[in-house]
Amino acid sequence: MDIKRNVEEILEDIKKCSPYPEKVKLVAVTKYSPVEDIDLFLTTGQNICGENKVQVIKEKIEYFKEKEKKVEWHFIGNLQKNKVKYIIEDVNLIHSVNKLALAQEINKKAEQINKIQDVLIEINIFGEESKQGYNLEDFEKDIEELKKLKNLNITGLMTMAPFIEEEKVLRKVFSDLRKVKDELNEKYFFGSLTELSMGMSNDYKIALEEGSTFIRVGTKIFK
Repeated sequence: MDIKRNVEEILEDIKKCSPYPEKVKLVAVTKYSPVEDIDLFLTTGQNICGENKVQVIKEKIEYFKEKEKKVEWHFIGNLQKNKVKYIIEDVNLIHSVNKLALAQEINKKAEQINKIQDVLIEINIFGEESKQGYNLEDFEKDIEELKKLKNLNITGLMTMAPFIEEEKVLRKVFSDLRKVKDELNEKYFFGSLTELSMGMSNDYKIALEEGSTFIRVGTKIFK
């Protein structure tokens, strides 16, 4: 495993594939990685790590705090309302807000510690029943309530593409999310949605071509 070389390859792909590479951030998905591997990742100059389990992110946050290493933590998994309190102080971005009740809980807990929490809204573009995420209609119904949450800063959208090889389908999922972002900016958000979290190890190049600003990559870094 050569983490440094893997990261360099991904950074090259960002330059090649993205229409605006300077806006793209690499999120290392560290859920299967021991802290030793994350340490190696941090030596590459990249420092955004994404986790999808509350208990695991808490342990890793504590470990790197003790080592006084600067890590930007993103929560990328399905977040239960009763777990928000455990991560609210330490996460920079929550990628997976998929219902109003969760957004309200994040807002409440952020308000208690005087924090504005950056979040992305997870949209289930492909409509897979096995995946979390708002369908667009339900999200539009909740927008006015979401916009009232003063300690929540909605910066963009996230989606999970289906696990398939077919490029045409993947490209459509990513381009559809970009179009949704543009429409929402026009109708409700007045240009404040700037981020698109889409693309993983198997499909991030297509996601980059379609305008992703966060790629969530695990296997390709830590293989």
